[in-house]
Amino acid sequence: MDLKDLKNLVRKGEGSQLEFKLKAKHPEKIIREIVAFANTDGGTLLLGVGDDKSIPGLKFADDEEFILVQAIEKFCDPPINFQLERMAITNERDILIFTIPQSNEKPHFVKLSATEPPKAYVRVQDRSVQASKEVKQILRRENEEGIRFVFGEKEKVLMEYLAQHQNITLEKFAEIAKIPLWLASRTLVLLVLGHVLRVQPNELVDTYVIY
Repeated sequence: MDLKDLKNLVRKGEGSQLEFKLKAKHPEKIIREIVAFANTDGGTLLLGVGDDKSIPGLKFADDEEFILVQAIEKFCDPPINFQLERMAITNERDILIFTIPQSNEKPHFVKLSATEPPKAYVRVQDRSVQASKEVKQILRRENEEGIRFVFGEKEKVLMEYLAQHQNITLEKFAEIAKIPLWLASRTLVLLVLGHVLRVQPNELVDTYVIY
């Protein structure tokens, strides 16, 4: 990537596979983006670029690199592979380009301390959102072969509901199918893995739509 490519990339703005950060001031927050990229479709983090698409660069790129690389290695579990490139934009300022591929070891977690529960994140448009229990199960099993499920009464109720509504939540499915939450959860996960439904992760409540 050269400077022209960088400017063209920044011009597109943040999205599902692109994130801007001015500095590594709060690395414990930035690694959420790293984890979300690894758990979703991969992505690029540009350090030294503002949310407003400005490109001031980093005056002390060595320090910024050390802080963020150390955080990635310390707080991401399991470890995340990434590539790091440095690009000079002036004689005194650089951009750090972190490229994170989609992982084959999902889900990855941010694990800040032994007393705080680890949290997984996924990328939704230009945001990184915390993964629910169902999304974590889907990530863990998405490459599993031979997913099988029985299309019974509860699945019939679900599909009839979705024929008339845009989406459904876990709680709503349990309610209309008159089944416990654990069974509704397991059913939705299997239907997503079987490419019948698609999950739409959200910080408040996930929704499910027909694939």
